[in-house]
Amino acid sequence: MNRVWRSVGIALVAGAVLAGTSACNGSSSSGSSADAKPSGRSTASGAAATGKPTPSSSPSPTKPAGPPMLLNTIAPESGSTVGVAMPVSVVFSNPVATSARAAVERHMKISTSVPVTGAWHWFTSTRVDFRPETYWKPGTKVSVDADLTGVTDGNGRYGVHSYHHTFTIGADDEAKVSAPGHRMTVTHNGTVVKTFPIDAGSSSWPSWDGTMAVIDKSREVRMTSCSVGISCDKSSPNYYDLTLPWDVHLTTSGTYVHYSTGDPYPGHSVGSHGCVHLSLADAEWFYNFVRTGDPVTITGTPRGKAPGDNGYADYNLTWSTWLAASGAGQVTTTTTA
Repeated sequence: MNRVWRSVGIALVAGAVLAGTSACNGSSSSGSSADAKPSGRSTASGAAATGKPTPSSSPSPTKPAGPPMLLNTIAPESGSTVGVAMPVSVVFSNPVATSARAAVERHMKISTSVPVTGAWHWFTSTRVDFRPETYWKPGTKVSVDADLTGVTDGNGRYGVHSYHHTFTIGADDEAKVSAPGHRMTVTHNGTVVKTFPIDAGSSSWPSWDGTMAVIDKSREVRMTSCSVGISCDKSSPNYYDLTLPWDVHLTTSGTYVHYSTGDPYPGHSVGSHGCVHLSLADAEWFYNFVRTGDPVTITGTPRGKAPGDNGYADYNLTWSTWLAASGAGQVTTTTTA
C-alpha cells in the first residue's frame, strides 16, 4: 500500500506562487519577461526554466500623458521553435479595460508565412492569448508586432514601447493519454512513434482532461504535498516531499508528465495525485522528445477539461467561446515571405 501512497503526481517549483488548487499541483508563472521584473520558474536546483522569452522593444520618442502601459510577459520565447498548440500569450502589468481591448488587439499584429485564421481571447483583464482556430501548420513562421506606443489601456495608462517578437512552429508532435486505458501514444506528423504504459490520477485525485500545450520542462522538480494543501502531516499516507526527474509541465496548477519513484512501473490501476506517470526510461525519452507548445491530450477522467488559462490549455475552449472574449474578433493574418 505504501506504493499507492507515494505514487506522487503533485509538484511544486520552489518559491513560486500557486496558480490554483489541483490534485497534481505545482506552481509556476508562464511567459517571457518584457518590461517588468521577470517572474521566472526555477527547478529545485534553482536553474531557470525554459520558455521565457525576452521580446525586443524600442522606446517612444515622446511621452504620452499618464503612466505607462507595459507588458509583463510575452510567450513563447522570441526566436524559439514551438509546438503546434502554442498560443501567443501576452500578460500586461496592469488591467486593460474592456472598452480598450479591441484597439489593443488591433495594435498587436500577427503576421505569418502562410495565412492563418485566428483571434485574440482575454482570459482576464491582464492576460490575452492569440491562437489559430485549429493548430498551427508545421513550419509556419510567426511575427508579433505590437505597436503600442500611445495606445491607451482604458484606465489612464498609455503604451510607450513597440515590441517585435518572432517564433517558428515545429513538427506536429502530439501525445494522447488514455487515463482508463493506462496508455500514452506519441505521434510525429501523424505517425505513431511510441506507445507507453502510464498511470494517471486516481478517483480521489483525478487528472485534468483535455488538451494542454507543454509549458516547459525541467530535469528535476521538487514535489510536496504540503505546498498544495493535500497534507502537511508527515504521518499521513498522502504526505510526500520528493525531488523527481524528467518533468514535462502541463498546467500552472501543477500537472506534469514525469517519473515517480513511488510508481516506477506504471500501466496498472494505481493512480497518481493527478499527474501522468511514466517509467524512468520512458520519462527520459519523452522529456527529450517534447518541446514547449506540443499538445498533450488526456481523456477518460472524471475531472473535466483544464481551464484554458491553466497554463496553455487554450484549445479546451470551442472556437465560438474563444471569439466571445475577443475584442476585435476573428482575423486572417497578413503573410510574410
